[in-house]
Amino acid sequence: MTDKIDISFLGETPMERVINMMAALRDPDTGCPWDIEQTFATIAPYTIEEAYEVADAIERGDKAELQAELGDLLMQVVFHAQMAKDEGSFEFADVADTLTTKMVSRHPHVFGDDNIADADAQTENWEAVKAKERGNAGILDGVALGLPALLRAQKLQKRAARVGFDWPNVRPVLDKVAEECREIADAADAGESPERIAEEIGDLLFAVVNVARHMGVDAEGALRAGNAKFQRRFEFIEDALKSAGKDPKEQSLEALEALWVKAKAAGL
Repeated sequence: MTDKIDISFLGETPMERVINMMAALRDPDTGCPWDIEQTFATIAPYTIEEAYEVADAIERGDKAELQAELGDLLMQVVFHAQMAKDEGSFEFADVADTLTTKMVSRHPHVFGDDNIADADAQTENWEAVKAKERGNAGILDGVALGLPALLRAQKLQKRAARVGFDWPNVRPVLDKVAEECREIADAADAGESPERIAEEIGDLLFAVVNVARHMGVDAEGALRAGNAKFQRRFEFIEDALKSAGKDPKEQSLEALEALWVKAKAAGL
């Protein structure tokens, strides 16, 4: 067990210590060479990665890991704020004040006299306030390009639905999924280019996301769950074959499928 490191010299409060630690790492004379040479662009991928690791800890129900991952994510915020301070753009206090101001303005039922009945009404009010903040910007402006594709598709669809560009219910959306499947098959039968087939597959995925949205399902979360299910079942197949001294690569598709059915029957 390692000795606890004294970090009190960095400040009186946890937030002060985090900010001062980051400033020390970025000090051009005495800081860490790696931290000093980073930019917003080079750090951005780490920021995205840390957000996913937070989500992973939540899915696994690991609170100790969640605490650590939230710290890593906070580190990313502080890192970006310190780089902005270094160039004279803004600093962490500005980030915090901007956040607080925005949240107060979007919760008039908490910090003002508005009366909002339930969570659904709050969601509608939240979107109305955001639309007012965007002013004359386009309906789809502000849906970040860096979002995961499924999540961005769902957000684009929600934005368009606000102005009535939407199917009335899920049935025609399901029909659209079937139509897109047929178009992929037709493109393949016609020997279309890989680019054309990729376009058709993109249309299918967008339609499937629309199904999820209409049914109140988070498409990104649904696919993560599907990935996890596939991994559990495939690992069941691997374990079963290893226990029998067999190589998965040498098994027929029928044998692998039979084990897959067993994995399903086992509730995996």
